[in-house]
Amino acid sequence: MDFIAGFNDIRLFQWIAMITAASLAIVMMIIKVPQTEHATRLTRAKNIVALSYLFCAFIFGYTLIHHDIKDYEVFSATTMLINVAFSATTLSFSLINLLGHRYIDFSKLLITLFAIFLVSIGLVELFFNGEKRMMNTAMIASMILFSLLCIYYIIIFDRWYKHSIMMLEKYYDEDEEHKLKWVKFCFILALLTDMFVLVYLVFLKGFMFIYIGFYILFLLYFAGNFISFLGSHKLLLDAFGHWTISQASRTSRKKEKTVKKKRQQGNEPEAAFNSIKKALDEWVSQKKYREYDKSREEIAEEIGTTKELLNQYFSQEIGKDFRTWRTELRIEDAKNLLLTDLKISTNVVGEIVGFSDRSNFHRQFTKLVGCSPKHWRDTNGGNTDIG
Repeated sequence: MDFIAGFNDIRLFQWIAMITAASLAIVMMIIKVPQTEHATRLTRAKNIVALSYLFCAFIFGYTLIHHDIKDYEVFSATTMLINVAFSATTLSFSLINLLGHRYIDFSKLLITLFAIFLVSIGLVELFFNGEKRMMNTAMIASMILFSLLCIYYIIIFDRWYKHSIMMLEKYYDEDEEHKLKWVKFCFILALLTDMFVLVYLVFLKGFMFIYIGFYILFLLYFAGNFISFLGSHKLLLDAFGHWTISQASRTSRKKEKTVKKKRQQGNEPEAAFNSIKKALDEWVSQKKYREYDKSREEIAEEIGTTKELLNQYFSQEIGKDFRTWRTELRIEDAKNLLLTDLKISTNVVGEIVGFSDRSNFHRQFTKLVGCSPKHWRDTNGGNTDIG
């Protein structure tokens, strides 16, 4: 430890990074994922993230072992490129497979990591052999390959992120993007952090300690968000699991829908619609519309019908879809609550009437009423003119 000379000493930051990464890896491995039917992929993702953090600690430790070599800054930059290449691959694999687990299978991950390992051995050997020209050529080629790998992951992530938002909204019939925003932000932050080493290698030589300091903050932020997600994963994975099961049995489901449709058409839709109307009146009187994180199938089952017949009822009898109708009920409920109980904050009112996301509540309220919830309360519901 006597080589730590000051705050701007790169080795001080490397020690902190090594201890931080190792500690977070241990925490990741200790934490148990609450067991649900479709939690297997989350456990796998957690283990891959822990492996990534362990490798990160190993690389920093390996670099520190050679702290007395000449051109230590260059050597640190080389090992950091190896580190971020491994990190970008493992973290991208973990996040993408949370969204679409069949797109990048484990064999592809192993092949990519093996290729990174071979390139890493080559870079380190060239550095110690003092082949500067070959070393520079290899570094440039590695940087190009790393950039292409990141672009590949960005394309896949964007595709599966949009697909996952669609699955959530289909399953819960809500505006559910907020449940995945952390995944998107962490993915972007991970790739930006990893790719910034390229900027350093080209333009900012001599400031590796600053980059490592920022990398430590990234490790803490990513781990904090991922660990937080471990306890609240059920809603997300239930939707994905529902999609997986429905895809596996798509043929049988189509046949069932055809049979149900014929049966409904032959059983006087008017009688079925009357039954649905009575059930919905009871459903509304019990304020069941306040419940969120329920799929359309679950709601139809509560009412005593099917999702297909419920959609048909709203289309033919109500003239709007179920989601819009329920949102209007929630907003009317919120309007009354805002005026009758002034002690409850507007955000809590949104939660009470069934909005799981604060921004969604304010957006829907403004859209339907013409003013914000606060403005509605301040004017006692008598003025919807924001201007």
